[in-house]
Amino acid sequence: MIRALCLIGGLVGAGTLSQAPEFSQQYLQRLAGQVDALTQVVMEFDQTALADGMGREEMLQAMAATPLVAAQAEMWRGTFARHARLSDNLVALRAAGPMARLAMPHRFSDAEVLQGTLADYSPAMPLSTEGAAAAGAGFLGGWALLAGLIGVMGWPFRRIQRKPKPQPKRRAPVVKGEPPVTRPRLVVAPNRPRLDGVRRQAGG
Repeated sequence: MIRALCLIGGLVGAGTLSQAPEFSQQYLQRLAGQVDALTQVVMEFDQTALADGMGREEMLQAMAATPLVAAQAEMWRGTFARHARLSDNLVALRAAGPMARLAMPHRFSDAEVLQGTLADYSPAMPLSTEGAAAAGAGFLGGWALLAGLIGVMGWPFRRIQRKPKPQPKRRAPVVKGEPPVTRPRLVVAPNRPRLDGVRRQAGG
């Protein structure tokens, strides 16, 4: 039963991770389009500021000091920050290979690009080397993850089963010793006259 569950976990992991190379490629394409669009917007802002004889930061400060467009200054700051962040992610993802991108989930963190990619994405067969490698890694990872989860969930029950039941205390058997051996007491005869030095006379 446990092996069957682990096998299911491995297959799910293989199927999921096998799509990672193709998904990252489509995300990269959509990210590049988003960066191009933001670059055009940023360039138009900088050209407008330059036409007024100001730089980008000076233009933002002038907007913040004007009540009618003060809110737009914060909006533009957010646009510039997002453009810089997505540009960095695009350069890093283009430099990395399909498998190396699996270790860079923080580069796929833009909600707008991620939602757009998921909406248009359709699963594909992992026919490439990267897809096969990702499927193998996903199978091993899914198997190990589910096996570890089952082990953690079943650990308290195994501990209860292995807990030894208290055994009643047994008294040590009493070894009866053999009865003591009684020796006969020596009866000492009463004192007799000593005949030391008295010789019997022959014929007496």
